[in-house]
Amino acid sequence: MASPKRHRKYSSNFNATARQAAQMLLLKPTMWRLLKVHVHGQSNLDGLEGACVVFANHASHLDTPLIYGALPRRISKFLAAGAAQDYWYDKWWKSGPMTLFFNGYPIDRGRDDGSRKQNVRGLSGALLDEGIPLLIFPEGSRSRTGAMGPFKHGVASLCISRKVPAVPVALIGAHAAWPSSQSGLPKGRPTVHVVIGRPMTPRPGEIAHEFSERMRRQVLELHDTTARAYGARTLDEYARAVALEAARRTELSGADRTDSHTQEDR
Repeated sequence: MASPKRHRKYSSNFNATARQAAQMLLLKPTMWRLLKVHVHGQSNLDGLEGACVVFANHASHLDTPLIYGALPRRISKFLAAGAAQDYWYDKWWKSGPMTLFFNGYPIDRGRDDGSRKQNVRGLSGALLDEGIPLLIFPEGSRSRTGAMGPFKHGVASLCISRKVPAVPVALIGAHAAWPSSQSGLPKGRPTVHVVIGRPMTPRPGEIAHEFSERMRRQVLELHDTTARAYGARTLDEYARAVALEAARRTELSGADRTDSHTQEDR
């Protein structure tokens, strides 16, 4: 576990003031100008104080700034965003904005690619122990298809071991606004919705994979209920499209093998 001295930057009032100024003067106005943002459920966080883990579906690079802009300032002030060490912390020009805007800290995704510069295991738990709320995407990486991937159990395990609530957030329209295949910024001010659910706490005796699945279902419900209400694409629809595409590729592959055997028989 890292030493407390290393954590002071995450709870520094000076850093938090500078970060909130950057968010309110630059980041949020930019996001809200690029997108038509609708925030739902802020009242669900009334009375929430101290350490917690905010979690959401991960659809695009818009997700983190949207969540920071949507959360009440008392929560976003010290909120520390976990970011993949192998992606965000391999270059200063990527790690710098993570620190400036999001109080970012590195998360080890377990990829042994030589990119690790420091041992960051246990940092999430240590920050929670010091009362710092976290933002973590349990899928581990952005969706390339719009469908929500399975949740890794680490977030649920953190909440159980540290006895902190998990705050579900659903992001609707973020993938359509800026899919991973699109190189440029969103155009035409596409509509996105940020839906904040009620904080969740582990039930007595609930283990990590059970709580993680309940968390995943909650994000799915928040997302699809809102998507249907506003005529947006649901996560179920994205998942069906992925399944249909996989079936089509399997069918084409089978047809190719059949053609190959037919030609050989000739």
